[in-house]
Amino acid sequence: MFKFACDSIEGLTLNQKRETLKALKESIKADAARAREAKIALKTQKAESAEVRRANAIAKAQAKLDKLLSKPVGSKAIKANRKPSKVTTLQVEAREANEIARKFASKKTA
Repeated sequence: MFKFACDSIEGLTLNQKRETLKALKESIKADAARAREAKIALKTQKAESAEVRRANAIAKAQAKLDKLLSKPVGSKAIKANRKPSKVTTLQVEAREANEIARKFASKKTA
C-alpha cells in the first residue's frame, strides 16, 4: 500500500525521515484547518442567506399588510356588513301590489 512512499524514503537518513514526517504532519494540520475554515464559512454563508430570505419574506408580508390597511373600506363592503333594517313599504307600493293581485285573481276566476 505504501510501497511507493517506502521506496522513496529508503535512502534517507533517520533525521531526514523525521523532518519529512514533521513536514507531513504540518501539512495535514494545515489542510485540516483549511477544511474546517471552509466548513465554517459555508455554514455562516448559509445562515446569512437564510436571514436575508427571512427578512425579505417579512418585508414582503409587511408591504402586503400595509397595502391592505392603507385602502379605505369600500361602500359595498360597509353596506354588506351592516344589519338589514326593518322592511318599510310605502302606501303607493302597497296599492300597486294590491291592484296587481286583484288583476291576477280576476284572470283566474274568469
